[in-house]
Amino acid sequence: MKSRNLAYKVLFDIEKNQNYSNMAINKHFKDCNLDNRDRGFATEIIYGVVENKIYLDYIIDKLSKIKSNKLNLKVKILLRMGIYQILFLDSVSDYAAVNETVNLTKKLDNRSAGFVNAVLRNVIRQKEDIGEVKIKDTVDNLATKYSYNKWIVRNWISNFGREFTEDLLEANTERPSIYLRVNTLKTTRDELIKLLEDQEVNCEKVPFMDEAIKVNNLKNIENNELYKKGLFTVQDISSMLVGKILNPQKDTKVLDVCSAPGGKTTHIATLMENSGQVVSRDIFEHKIKLIQNSVNRLGLKNIDVQLFDALNLDKDSIDKFDSVLADVPCSGLGIIKRKPEIKYKEKEEIKDLPKLQKQILQNAAKYVKVGGTLIYSTCTIQDDENIEVVESFLQSNKRFQLEKIENINIDLENEDKGYLKIYPNVHGMDGFFIAKLKRVR
Repeated sequence: MKSRNLAYKVLFDIEKNQNYSNMAINKHFKDCNLDNRDRGFATEIIYGVVENKIYLDYIIDKLSKIKSNKLNLKVKILLRMGIYQILFLDSVSDYAAVNETVNLTKKLDNRSAGFVNAVLRNVIRQKEDIGEVKIKDTVDNLATKYSYNKWIVRNWISNFGREFTEDLLEANTERPSIYLRVNTLKTTRDELIKLLEDQEVNCEKVPFMDEAIKVNNLKNIENNELYKKGLFTVQDISSMLVGKILNPQKDTKVLDVCSAPGGKTTHIATLMENSGQVVSRDIFEHKIKLIQNSVNRLGLKNIDVQLFDALNLDKDSIDKFDSVLADVPCSGLGIIKRKPEIKYKEKEEIKDLPKLQKQILQNAAKYVKVGGTLIYSTCTIQDDENIEVVESFLQSNKRFQLEKIENINIDLENEDKGYLKIYPNVHGMDGFFIAKLKRVR
């Protein structure tokens, strides 16, 4: 009961306050006295409901006289939780799913307990075929089945074709892998694996990334002693590729114009072996604190964290840096596995992003010395935020050209053209775009 109650509180917070699931989980899990098993079960329900919201409402609408958009928010969340457990969780018996959900309803909204009980029992009675999406229109069908805002599915079918889109939607339903980046200033990969295995953590080396470890059962990371000592940080492989492609040299000057939460900044500083200088900037004070905390925990001495808006031009930084990273704000459509709320973004929310991205890239380019490197990266798979931004930039900046990507041990198409398009369904990692540009004059 306690884990379901916790899951309900988090889901209510997400819906009512438009909060991100990872932030809501951190907030509500902080002071709860549940063991790892119960925390894991609550997390499973939270992410399961968030990821399948539209689909679960479609099931509610099949069975309830009151449609999901007219339901009281409390009741809607409770029904989603119950239906998710019945249709998706083999580890939970149908009886327990109904019983526990009804008991929680009695506690939260007693008048609705009979209604919730009736709908959930109906789901069980029709379990064989109730889950099938019977919508003829392709876009509507896929958007309902996988729970996406329709414009995203329409956009992907138009850009990638139906087969690729279905493959991508399916890949995005998989639980994301957790990767650790070894802090090579404090330990080695082999040493860290041994220490983690002593904690009974299941570890795998990532063959093409020397400082990466894939872990399968590492819980409560921020309270882990090895994490607190700064022996590792959590970062996806796609994100690590950015630092590798930038390939910073010792004793050089690097600028990261949009650096929060600091994964790429601290990776770059580590690759430079604590030499030279990395100027790490962000627009938000609370994010600056996040970066500084990571810097301190990892024992990095070569990072200068600064509050600065990348949309403003810093005249004092013109022509001053050997390498500049513009990891710009984006739609996030490559990291849906990690932040499922992104599936429900409205088209309006992201329509002005290319304009913003172009402005940041234009400014970032001015800080690069002749012969220096400029990296443009995003965690999205949308061409209008990626290659089209770079091509538009190159048309008006003849001092730059794309440079062949050579210093990574992974075979991805377009490396020789100077950019990477990474897709979750093709490459098994977060969707990313990375372009390497060189200032030639």
